[in-house]
Amino acid sequence: MTRLVVVSGGLSTPSSTRLLADRLTEATVAALARPVEVDVVELRDLAHPLADNLLTGFPSGALAEAVELVRRADALVVVTPVFSASYSGLFKTFFDVLEPGTLAGKPVLVGATAGTARHSLVLEHALRPLFAYLRAVVVPTAVFAASEDFADPALQQRVERAAGELAALLGVASAPAAGRPTSFEEQVASPVAFEDLLRRASTPGT
Repeated sequence: MTRLVVVSGGLSTPSSTRLLADRLTEATVAALARPVEVDVVELRDLAHPLADNLLTGFPSGALAEAVELVRRADALVVVTPVFSASYSGLFKTFFDVLEPGTLAGKPVLVGATAGTARHSLVLEHALRPLFAYLRAVVVPTAVFAASEDFADPALQQRVERAAGELAALLGVASAPAAGRPTSFEEQVASPVAFEDLLRRASTPGT
């Protein structure tokens, strides 16, 4: 069974960060199409244990359990709210307490939420470098959601693309589009007619 751990850094209840995390989780479970054990780590509930850990150097109680979940996970979905153009301090503190090498080679899907799209670059200038430093394998598509994005179908498209990439890293091959060659050799053997290429280029969504 695949173990998927979801780390949500939202501070409010309800939280747009948790809402995005849930969407990413549902899409990933659907893309995997096999039994998945999902555990959710709500960092809001670990604020005090994290502060204690900074002083003692040892995780205890619920924090120790969360750290162990991450250590045993096959993959992670991590989502943070944006504060001052970066991930939240609580989010960073959680990943600071992990033992070195905990995330090495582990597939990670990253996401972030904020009130405005101006913060979308946080995915590339903050989140991706953080997990690269931790030697995780970050999926190519990161997902950002501003407040107005939750009603936009384009958000769900990004969610499903990112989830498919995470599933692929876990060994699930993406299903090829019907009728289209799946390899270079097949493309050479079955070239697409020029008029079909023109039709596809002029048809939205193809």
